[in-house]
Amino acid sequence: MANNIYQRKDGRYEARVSLGKDENGKRRYRSFYGNTAEEAEFKMLAAREPDIVPTDLTEMTVKELTMEYITAIKPRLKESSEANYRLKAEKHIIPTFGNMKCCLLKAQNVYEFIENKLKSGLSARYVADIIVLLKSVYRYASRVYGINNCLEGIVMPKRTKPEIVLLSKSEQSQLLAYLNEDFDLNALGIALSLHTGIRIGELCAMQWKDIDLTNRTITVKKTVQRIKSFGGKTATKLVITEPKSASSMRVIPIPDCLIAMLEKFKNNADKYVLSGRYSPVEPRTVQYRFASVLKKANLPSVHYHSLRHAFATNCIALGFDVKTLSEILGHSSVEITLNRYVHSSLDRKRACMDMVKWAA
Repeated sequence: MANNIYQRKDGRYEARVSLGKDENGKRRYRSFYGNTAEEAEFKMLAAREPDIVPTDLTEMTVKELTMEYITAIKPRLKESSEANYRLKAEKHIIPTFGNMKCCLLKAQNVYEFIENKLKSGLSARYVADIIVLLKSVYRYASRVYGINNCLEGIVMPKRTKPEIVLLSKSEQSQLLAYLNEDFDLNALGIALSLHTGIRIGELCAMQWKDIDLTNRTITVKKTVQRIKSFGGKTATKLVITEPKSASSMRVIPIPDCLIAMLEKFKNNADKYVLSGRYSPVEPRTVQYRFASVLKKANLPSVHYHSLRHAFATNCIALGFDVKTLSEILGHSSVEITLNRYVHSSLDRKRACMDMVKWAA
């Protein structure tokens, strides 16, 4: 049964279905009309014979389906994850597909969406994250409503590994020398990141009760982040939640070089380490302060997260086994540690190559 949808001169869309030939050999058609191509196609599907009516026939729109999915999984989501899903849905998925009946979405529409988002300047990684959400929505739709999952088999945009700019060993020494000139709480935070690999959100959420100087350990059990606020008085809000995964909740041994620094600033158990108050500093502020320090120290501009990368790379150079390093960083697997956080410098490569000997 061939289908053909086109726009008529009167502005309406016509979906034409071939019904085969009559007894005289003349081809027969049936037409369905709508204000949009999707409406015309939907009417055509609804009028088909019962034995060929698809199980995904429904009036539900992509917007309705997406918001129903997020509501359905809300009880098992962290507040930050829910905000992340809603932001991607309301900013990207709904503006493009929201009014379309969910059973009419096709793979071609999704590939066009991916292409347009990449052309708009979004990274392949971020676009892939949007598609992951849309795939989850349609798996839910397939399971609950029997809707055809058009996203099954969709090829994701190729993610390019971002180039991480790190401070060299000499630049790290220069940074620490600058911090020692006027060692304050901001300097303490940078030192903690460079010598423990702690994430910026985890650092901001750290209270003095999380630091055990007797047993020389730091317990990581929460993180701070700013998320989109839906229905509130402000556009965003600061939240304190559990870390990103179960493996992120961990105990980190404190290296000797940090003990004296921590003893110097030790405060009330419930006060936050970076702020010295009962309320945390937010990650964005820490990033701004770090950028200011780099500028004053005449060092190249790098992202705060590069301190975590530098810690991991330094640890490998010192001879850490990858499993131990992975657990200190709070990774769920050693592959993440190796592929994402361990960077080999040219000096390290040269030192390794110098170990190669001529075998006669």
